[in-house]
Amino acid sequence: MSDVSHRRGDIAGHPDATEMRERYARVLQTRGVTAVEELVILAGVYAAISPWVVHFSAAMPTLAITNLVVGIALAVLGLCMSMAPERSQDLNFVVLLLGAWLIVAPWVAARNPDTGTILSNVITGACVCLFSLTAGGLIMSKRRT
Repeated sequence: MSDVSHRRGDIAGHPDATEMRERYARVLQTRGVTAVEELVILAGVYAAISPWVVHFSAAMPTLAITNLVVGIALAVLGLCMSMAPERSQDLNFVVLLLGAWLIVAPWVAARNPDTGTILSNVITGACVCLFSLTAGGLIMSKRRT
């Protein structure tokens, strides 16, 4: 029989010590990716509420609905990616496409958008694209090492 008694302060003899160290190292490697993906959640929440913050929900209802749907989708994708960052590379591409859609949506989904609407969508979409590319780059650099 093996000795499974616990000695205070000494974990070196633990049967799962190497597995615990490897798991802890994997968690530390994906910490930066998770932080970036949490920014995607915040950007998604802002995109969802932006029609009411910037006050264009009544003037451009189609764009308001588009921002609401895309914002909710971004928040859900960001949440899913932050829960499993090692499997989120494929979702980063979807987040990138949603960010690009936020950039072009004022001209596609609305007629004669005003400056505040354009700035809100373009800045939010550019941030989402930047977050997606940053998370993808971090994941790729972690896979190489």
